[in-house]
Amino acid sequence: MVPLAISRLFILSISLLFLPIISSTTPDNSVVLNNFIKCLKSSNSNISAAIFTAENTSFPSILISRIDNRRYSTPQTPKPLAIIAAKDEFHVNTTILCAKRHNLQLRIRSGGHDFESISSVSGVPFVILDMFNLRSIDINIAEETAWVQAGASLGELYHKIANTSGVHGFSASVCPAVCSGGHFSGGGYGPMMRKYGLTVDNILDARIMDVNGQILDRKSMGEDVFWAIRGGGGASFGVILSWKIKLSRVPPKVTVFNVQRSEIQGSLEAFYRWQYVAPNLPNEVFIRAETAVVNGSGEGNKTIGVSFIGLYLGQAQELVSLLEKRFPELGLEKKECFEMSWVESTVFWADYPVGTSLDVLLRRLNGPTQFYKIKSDYVKRPIPKEALKSIWETMIKIGQGWIKWNPYGGRMSEIPEWETPFPHRAGNLALIQYFVNWFEEGNEIANHYLNLSRELYQKMAPFVSENPREAFLNYRDLDIGENPDNITDFGTALVYGRKYFTSNFERLVKAKTIIDPDNFFRNGQSIPPLPKK
Repeated sequence: MVPLAISRLFILSISLLFLPIISSTTPDNSVVLNNFIKCLKSSNSNISAAIFTAENTSFPSILISRIDNRRYSTPQTPKPLAIIAAKDEFHVNTTILCAKRHNLQLRIRSGGHDFESISSVSGVPFVILDMFNLRSIDINIAEETAWVQAGASLGELYHKIANTSGVHGFSASVCPAVCSGGHFSGGGYGPMMRKYGLTVDNILDARIMDVNGQILDRKSMGEDVFWAIRGGGGASFGVILSWKIKLSRVPPKVTVFNVQRSEIQGSLEAFYRWQYVAPNLPNEVFIRAETAVVNGSGEGNKTIGVSFIGLYLGQAQELVSLLEKRFPELGLEKKECFEMSWVESTVFWADYPVGTSLDVLLRRLNGPTQFYKIKSDYVKRPIPKEALKSIWETMIKIGQGWIKWNPYGGRMSEIPEWETPFPHRAGNLALIQYFVNWFEEGNEIANHYLNLSRELYQKMAPFVSENPREAFLNYRDLDIGENPDNITDFGTALVYGRKYFTSNFERLVKAKTIIDPDNFFRNGQSIPPLPKK
């Protein structure tokens, strides 16, 4: 009966798109699921407690708790046949081998922050391998290194570093609930990137489980695959188990600020100058600009406010004196700055008030709160003032959301574009994140905001990279190209692959062909192997 059930999966995959709820109790799915679970239990006698299906009362909460975007938590969203919340590496091994044996697609989820929820959703029968229990962190402060399991959150890592040393940190995201498995492998960045580069620039070794259930380290996987998983997205190549990272030196006290400038306070002039100044400041300085729709002076009027959020690896007076010379348009005063430890700065950057307990770093994602669409761009040259005014008018038309502008330069310009799969290095002024959100339910509302986000993206086309129009993998965007869940068309992959990885795409294909030639690990934007002749 198993071959018959599997042969029907292709027909079933079409119907899945139209079912309000994907149920594991349909005849075809039930057979596949039962055989998959039998395979799990016969291969690993202690795995039962890690298996969750629709028959478990906790199944919905486990599924939803690690989905970040409400667009992918609706009744119409396809559901997995099972979630395997692995408690050890043997569970990972068993899940891979049984999913492969029973022709089930595998979704690998660490923190669940994939903006298009590729780690939690598929259009064909699938199971989720949830890595959130694998979260150990082992710090060797003498070597200034740490081994971090894939399910460990950045907040847990920051907290553990601070409990070990007051003068070490790690260059990664400002979002503490994001986990290392996906964030590191996609080229994660944070406010120390101008000093220390990206997560992938500070990875020394890794452990990955391949399609045959074998655990490989840097030596045994080979340099091509080790290169690929540091920026090419680990889920195309296997299951990331853990990373060995190089910790970075930080001073005992750093300086942070978050100042808002309105139109009356010269926000347009300050932002215009930011484009010239922020990428060329000393490497120890990072100033993000965030443009958002805010209330204007008159009732019902909207305008654009600009927040300038900064980190300086040094003392406040030094920073203020520097910016008085280099960026007087900002008008930063010492009273607007806060000196604190590096780990306290991670709490500040996570948008908590100064003085908040470090324990907030240990909080985990607990389900989605809003619908949203995120897109990305790379700015190569400053945008003229008149163009900025036009862009801001489009933002006001949308009415909500924001654009985050992250300055490059510094260490980011020193690392060659081929050093890792992440190619967006020298020649970039800033990385842009577009964010449009809404809270009302329904397809009509969703399409309205999705179209507005695309309108803003199109408005920006003359002012960003081209041929290809580059994008950031960790800001997943299915608009730039998507394969069907059960097929990886090379031509389609070439389109999105060139946008994420430019000329590094070809080497990623080579690495994929080495470690997963039959393309078991695949999704809508995965790396394909070389086509078989």
